[in-house]
This record gives sequence, structure tokens and C-alpha cells, in this order.
Amino acid sequence: MPEAPDDGEQAKPAQPRRRQARGERRIAQLLEAAAGVFCRSGYTAASTNAIAREAGVSPGTLYQFFPNKEAIAVELGGQLMQRWRETHGAAFDALDPALPLDELLNSVLDPLIEFNCENPAFAVLMHGSEIPGRITEEHDAVHSALLERVEGILGEFLPDAGPAELKRTANMTFCVVKAGLELILAYEGDERDAYKAELKALVYRYLSPLFDETSRPGHTSVHTP
Repeated sequence: MPEAPDDGEQAKPAQPRRRQARGERRIAQLLEAAAGVFCRSGYTAASTNAIAREAGVSPGTLYQFFPNKEAIAVELGGQLMQRWRETHGAAFDALDPALPLDELLNSVLDPLIEFNCENPAFAVLMHGSEIPGRITEEHDAVHSALLERVEGILGEFLPDAGPAELKRTANMTFCVVKAGLELILAYEGDERDAYKAELKALVYRYLSPLFDETSRPGHTSVHTP
């Protein structure tokens, strides 16, 4: 029968856990610094030296955790994508198609705008040039899933529309929102709020003529004498 470890041996696992916790804090510090550098300089112009300087550590410390800039971008992009799924993605899945169009758009656009404003590095990594392939592949997969969801919602309101029309409408809506987000992120304060309102108004004006409100899910007709 094997002997039980003594108290000293039992205490050893606590040390790796402490080291792991310190390492996780350092990784979080480096990723936060990378997000700032990517936003200011763009992914292509950013460097590991600039990220280390932003984090207040030596390049050697950075290389203990990440071999290069691409590895930093992949880790940061993965975390942002997961955060996006838990916020905007969850709100999108819980969408109530019976809402009036303006409320429907608010329930979709508000979380999306808020997330991008709070995480400006998301747009840099998801839409910039020369981004590592793993990030763009994951983004493309999520984009395709969202596009299908939008097409499904549009199909409930446009029962006579064919697949090509639904796809075209969904793609156009996506392009308008993407362009609007770029403008929103370029401003702050009252001007940012004004661009938010402009984007919502633009999408509403594009979609509202296509929708027959009387045929929407959950609509109750009201007959006046």
C-alpha cells in the first residue's frame, strides 16, 4: 500500500496555482496593452516592443507568454469574440420578432453599438487588413450564422420574398450597420450619440417600406368604427 504524502508534499500544488494566477494577470495586462496599441496604430504597424512598453514590462517578459504579435492578436481576438457571443450574440438569439420595427432595431443595434464602443479593438481585429487567419475564419463563421438569422427574421415578415431577395436585403443591412459603426467609433460624446441615432434612422427607413406591419408575427389587427 503506497505511503501517504507528508504535509510538505501536500502543500506543493498551491505554488503552481499561485504562479498560474500571476501568469493570468500578466496575460490580461498584456492583452489590454495590445488592445490599446492595435487601436492607435492598427494591427500591421503594431509591434511587440510597443505592446510591452504599453504594458510596462520588458520585451523578454512578453515573450514568456506570447511568441509573437500574431499570437497576441489571436488570443485577444478569441476573448473578444467570446465576449461578443455572450452579449450581443445572446441578445440577438433572444430577439422577439413581434416587436415594432423601431424597438426590434433597438434590441439588435443597442447591444452591438455598446459592445463595439466598449471594445474598439474588436473592429480593428475583425475587419482590419493582414489579420491572422484564425481570427478572420472565426469572424466569418459568426458573420454567416448571423446573416442566416437575419434572413430568417426577414423571411417571417416577407413571406413572398425569394432566397435571393432575403439574402440581398440582409447583406445590405449588414453593410449599412458596419459603415455606421465605423462612424460611431470615430466620434465621442454628443456627436457619437447623434451618429447612433442616424444609423438607427437609416436602417429603419431602409427596412420599413419592405415590412407589412399587419402581417408581422404577433400582430393584432385593430378595427376602428
